[in-house]
Amino acid sequence: MANNMMKVKLVRSIHGRLKRHQACVRGLGIRRMHQVVEVEDTPATRGMLNKVAYMVQLVEE
Repeated sequence: MANNMMKVKLVRSIHGRLKRHQACVRGLGIRRMHQVVEVEDTPATRGMLNKVAYMVQLVEE
């Protein structure tokens, strides 16, 4: 049984950001700008997304 998945895209650079925020972006699996990754919708990933909400956007498809 597959959990719900979310597509996340990095729209602002991680350079010059707080180390914790950079770690959240890397933890989501995003490596470069405008890359779209698919992550599971769990409380842990929701927390990371909330922390860096100003840098990422959810992609609707």
